[in-house]
Amino acid sequence: MNTYQNNTLELVNINKRFGDTYAIHDVSLVVKERELVSIIGPSGCGKSTLLNMISGLIEPDNGEILINGRQHEDRKGMVSYMVQKDLLLPWLKIIDNVILSKRLAGEPKEKARKDAKPLFKIFGLEGFENKYPFQLSGGMRQRAALMRTYIDGKEVMLLDEPFAGLDALTKVKMQDWLLKIKNEINATILFVTHDIEEAIYMSDRVYIMSDRPSEIKEEQMINLNRPRNRGMMITEAFNTLKQYLLKQF
Repeated sequence: MNTYQNNTLELVNINKRFGDTYAIHDVSLVVKERELVSIIGPSGCGKSTLLNMISGLIEPDNGEILINGRQHEDRKGMVSYMVQKDLLLPWLKIIDNVILSKRLAGEPKEKARKDAKPLFKIFGLEGFENKYPFQLSGGMRQRAALMRTYIDGKEVMLLDEPFAGLDALTKVKMQDWLLKIKNEINATILFVTHDIEEAIYMSDRVYIMSDRPSEIKEEQMINLNRPRNRGMMITEAFNTLKQYLLKQF
């Protein structure tokens, strides 16, 4: 039964074993329309496994995965999914990398390129449409990968530690950039991270996962004003949340 109304994504009592290993145990969570919800937890606790199940790459042993209030026998292609590495194809120009899913779906190249071109300004890549991946910085490559994820046109974006491989300064810039464009593109995002500060700064809510067998230990509301700014990170409210979340591990 769908326990919530008007949610874009809902997991209800999801379980998953790999052989004798209980990876995911009785996990339930909700992502509402236009929210950014983070999942944090220890390394190896099954955060990526959860995303793989949502995307349909693997199936849960039992439980329900609901998209727009309905279960679907085949969820492949129903959500957009970005893993940690940008996975841009080095032999394709950036514009052709970002329209790859459209081309695979049979859309003519020129139409796909025309539709994508206005997004390059929003994603901070105007003027780099005809560059190759090796000609872009790490942050620009991640923006291109996020644009490719968005251009899939799905209502939910699954982001699996998208900034983990970046240096500290670039990571800060990417966090601020994603928060800025999120409202422009009306995105609904489920965001996996190991970084507690990142989770607090970015999120509307945070789910805390335990070590294996992985369960949801707690759902934490992030009642910080939006738009977010870096000054928040030295406030008492922010650091109280940080200390509380750290104590959960």
